[in-house]
Amino acid sequence: MTDWSWDWNPSEEYLTDGVPPGVVAEVERLTTELAALGPDSVRVGRPIDREGGLREFDLLGGRGFISFLPVPRHACVYVCNITWYG
Repeated sequence: MTDWSWDWNPSEEYLTDGVPPGVVAEVERLTTELAALGPDSVRVGRPIDREGGLREFDLLGGRGFISFLPVPRHACVYVCNITWYG
């Protein structure tokens, strides 16, 4: 377990507007697990050929994805976008 946390960027209201509650719950679950990875979260998801920067991770079997930014300096994973195809 690490001391990393996660947060919404820019805000929860902005990112979750129009997204079903079950999908929001899955995003929160995934980002909690990403934060538990700590510094290793810079290698999770796409792109697979490099570390760091804005990353993507599939949601619910490819029915959408989240874009997240792990920032080691802040010890935080920021959720930056939720794309849901439904």
